[in-house]
Amino acid sequence: MLRTGAVLVAGIIGAVVLNAVLAEFIDDYVVRVINLCGVAIVLAVSLNVINGLCGQFSLGHAGFMAIGAYVCSLFTTTQRYYDAASAQYVSEPSLAARMAEMFGADLAAAGSEQLQSIAAWGFLPGLIAGGVVSALAGLVVGIPALRLRGDYLAIATLGFGEIVRVVITNIPQIGGATGLPGLPPLANTSWIFAVCVVCIVFSVNLQRSTFGRALIAIRENELAAEIMGVRIARMKVMAFIYGAFFAGVAGGLLAHLLQTISPATFNFMKSIEVVVMLVLGGLGSLTGAVVGAIVLTVLPEALRDVEREVNLPGIRMVVYALVLILLMIFRPQGIFGQRELSLKLLRRVIPGGRK
Repeated sequence: MLRTGAVLVAGIIGAVVLNAVLAEFIDDYVVRVINLCGVAIVLAVSLNVINGLCGQFSLGHAGFMAIGAYVCSLFTTTQRYYDAASAQYVSEPSLAARMAEMFGADLAAAGSEQLQSIAAWGFLPGLIAGGVVSALAGLVVGIPALRLRGDYLAIATLGFGEIVRVVITNIPQIGGATGLPGLPPLANTSWIFAVCVVCIVFSVNLQRSTFGRALIAIRENELAAEIMGVRIARMKVMAFIYGAFFAGVAGGLLAHLLQTISPATFNFMKSIEVVVMLVLGGLGSLTGAVVGAIVLTVLPEALRDVEREVNLPGIRMVVYALVLILLMIFRPQGIFGQRELSLKLLRRVIPGGRK
């Protein structure tokens, strides 16, 4: 426990130092790509618990992300509009109109004094709230999905993600199809990689714990796991809750990194993208999830330069798809398979290293 706490503290301090270094010496575009890699790592590592360790084929991560993003955004925009309205409510008719749209005409017409009843929440409580609400959604999805396996579970979770997207689209109070533009840029490198450290450390400990071993047993053979006394239903639901929580947190980070969100941001292709990250790195490998997230975030951006040089619009997606096809042909188990990066593995890979 002490060692885990020390790793968390060191990782968070490292994230703060990394933010300072990147802001000082690295181009803003590169920093943005690095931050997108951090968000992708949180998504891939959290989905690895459901798909990789527990063996459940979920395609609902985009729905959990959307819930977390919107809940977190409502927390931070409440703070922002409260501060702005306190000073500018009378002199800014457009702000008053925006307040009326977000909180209702009655609240807007009451003036700035009535706005004091609105809680001024910060970014961290918003991330936690988004994660908790997403975890509750994971509970709601996990319980009925217990009777489903394989393709049927994938279809059910995919349907959940689309239901969330359609519901958000038809709620004008949270922007509807337009979404929520102009979010405060709160998700910097410190926040994103601090969450990465927390997610990875928790996932490593989970994988090595009795709970993690039970999930692996369910993945390998549900019947044998049940005979050995593993409570399969409970384990599956807990896996969904864990993955959904961090997906919601990642959604909040992405919202405040992009500074705008809409239902189109969280379509089913987002879920497919996270699954491909896992397959590329290796299902069941936490190291593979991290590497897959980085590769599939950096590769499309790197291919943009190639696309400009050859002057062939769309060629980057062709190359991107070709790389994935070749990998699936020659390395179908993914880059790492179910292995984790370790000194022992490096000795086997490095020529001349000890076996």
